[in-house]
Amino acid sequence: MKPTDNRILGSSGLAVTRLGLGCAAIGGLYGDISDDQATQVVKKALDLGLNLFDTAPLYGLGKSEQRLGDGLKGTKRDDYVLASKVGRLLEPNDGQTNNSIFENEPPLKIKFDYSYDGVMRSLDASLERMGVDRIDIVHIHDPDNHWQEAIEGAYPALEKLRSEGTISAVSAGMNQWEMLSDFAREGDFDCFLLAGRYSLLDQSALHELLPLCVEKNIGIMAGGTYNSGILAKGARPGATYNYSEAPTDIVQKASAIEAIATRHNVNIKAAASQFVFAHPAITCIIPGTRQPERVEENFNLLTHTIPTDFWTELRTEKLIDPVAPLPKSH
Repeated sequence: MKPTDNRILGSSGLAVTRLGLGCAAIGGLYGDISDDQATQVVKKALDLGLNLFDTAPLYGLGKSEQRLGDGLKGTKRDDYVLASKVGRLLEPNDGQTNNSIFENEPPLKIKFDYSYDGVMRSLDASLERMGVDRIDIVHIHDPDNHWQEAIEGAYPALEKLRSEGTISAVSAGMNQWEMLSDFAREGDFDCFLLAGRYSLLDQSALHELLPLCVEKNIGIMAGGTYNSGILAKGARPGATYNYSEAPTDIVQKASAIEAIATRHNVNIKAAASQFVFAHPAITCIIPGTRQPERVEENFNLLTHTIPTDFWTELRTEKLIDPVAPLPKSH
């Protein structure tokens, strides 16, 4: 697969590269980096021909958006597709200490706000932090406990902005598939960011959400294809899964997949990156990293040839869903 191949993202009309850059890591996820290094990560993605960048106010409490904007300076605005999120406003934290997975956050705190006005305020602040004149894709961000406000406040706000041509795509981004299915039924969404629920390790979105998205032409940006670390750094005690320590059964399953990958001389990160694309609902993946060289590694992983026997053995050993589509060798 060519990582720079363009695909139209759902019903948005936006052409995005198969590989994009998720920007949580440059906001200090699990450890901070310098502003200069964050710029290098963004520049490396641009140099490789990637055009999709996904960020959020939550990521480092504005730091990811600011650093992404700095990295994109000097690039023609029409040469990249920019996604950010709404549902969380940033406010002064009044001296409180944040308990966060992001390091070196500014003295701010999150206020959940999925209201119509909250969405407008959030977008204005994001535009200012990034120094851009528009955001192409706007996700309603993790409204797990805020369904009513999200569908009655945030969604109509984004729908209005889309109808005016201010944004191109209305989306929701979540670590669960159930509420995304509800959004697909209740609203007119162009795409979704689905994090971790369709991966080599977890195909829980396969039976309900993904067919619904195919039917309604909702493109899926697949996040968390390494399930927040365990498929990239190895299945061992203390490995991270779904942003916390992986439970024993997940470590065991990942270990079993690793063993089969070793037998077939397959890079498990390549397998994790390529597996999701076999499903027609998946348009692109957006792995994140703090290292410029890892952007290039993620790029190259999509070009690896993986033998059919590897995928077949995973299915035979019941390590992937029996009806999940399998990649074809290339």
